Amino acid sequence: MTSNIKQVIRQLVSEWQTRPLPTIKPRQLSIGDWFSEPLYKIITVVGFRRVGKTFILLDFAAKLGKENCLYLNMEDERLPKKTEVLTELLNVVREVYGEKRPVLLVDEIQEIPDWSRWARRVNENRLYHLVLTGSSSRLSSAEIPTELRGRTITKHVFPLSFTEFKNWKETSDELHLLREYLTFGGFPEIVLAEEGKKPILLDEYFQTFLLRDIIERYRPRQEAAIRDLISLLVNSPYYTIGKLTQSLTGADYQIGKGTVAHYLDYLKTSYFFRPLEIHTAKVKSRIQHPKKAYFIDNFFISRLAGKFSENYGRPMEQAVAQSLFQSQTANPNLDIYYWKSPKDQEVDFVIRESLKVTELIQVCFVSSVLEIPLREKQSLVRASRELKCDRLTLITWDLQGEIEFEDKTIKCQPLAQRI
Repeated sequence: MTSNIKQVIRQLVSEWQTRPLPTIKPRQLSIGDWFSEPLYKIITVVGFRRVGKTFILLDFAAKLGKENCLYLNMEDERLPKKTEVLTELLNVVREVYGEKRPVLLVDEIQEIPDWSRWARRVNENRLYHLVLTGSSSRLSSAEIPTELRGRTITKHVFPLSFTEFKNWKETSDELHLLREYLTFGGFPEIVLAEEGKKPILLDEYFQTFLLRDIIERYRPRQEAAIRDLISLLVNSPYYTIGKLTQSLTGADYQIGKGTVAHYLDYLKTSYFFRPLEIHTAKVKSRIQHPKKAYFIDNFFISRLAGKFSENYGRPMEQAVAQSLFQSQTANPNLDIYYWKSPKDQEVDFVIRESLKVTELIQVCFVSSVLEIPLREKQSLVRASRELKCDRLTLITWDLQGEIEFEDKTIKCQPLAQRI
């Protein structure tokens, strides 16, 4: 068996050496900034399936020099899901490259058992620089295995930002592009696909995610319940485990709160959605209060909600959330919440940095001052006074400027400028 594994790895190395790199579209994320001999950290590149992690690696290889790197994808069907694959990989690298030490770019490494122990050994003995990718948060700094604590730097990859999206497109009609972005999202392959093929490809993404990252990995006893749980999240502005459980039991599922909590963890761990908690000084209240769900890509909202509306309010809010989450990965002092008063006045996003609230953000699908609902302005001002924050932002469709309301100034910022 070992000889067969070695033969397959030799073939994969030969393919890497002889095949040219594909054309790579530019992204804002670069891993080269963290690559240096004195630092000698394992770089982990994580994110949802098909967000472009592989091309981040290939872009790095192009810049460093393809001859200085070796790329292998652990999801290649020719490779067994066995620890021996990683052991034999080192033997083949020594055999092929000799004294030269290429950077090892290992894609979807979580497919191999005990990968973290192997990575620690390689890093600890300074055998090779490692850049690893995965579609699970098991590679992220928050959930990295104990043996790799302090040895990794995590880079999160998201679907294309709107800035990246525009750079990939040929037209300069910004509002037309914005509608397309909010409707079909920012998965790289989808952005470049013909419009008629986009829904088909995206549906395949969703089914693959469910099968590979949820069903095959966790083996849940009630697969249908997970599908309906996702539908409930998409169609509900807020959720609690109790209400989700009640809805599922009302649909004749025999399911408890503990199981629902596990299913939610599966979805979060796979980067499918992120919960947003209410801003409050009381930890118990924050835990018990309903949460809001934001998804990895805008398309999943229209696809899973089963409806389409010309009102882009929710897709706009979703896009702002993803932009904020992306900023958060680069700034560990940044916290994001929503705010709600006892009278149900709400502010979409509370930005807190180093324990101080620095900005309040409301998202509203408007193009003129007269279209702004009174409640949006009232909520911002109420939260401003309670949280002692004067930076008030109303993200609009295309309205720009400042408005005065009561004794506060609210900045109106077009969505395209924010994301």
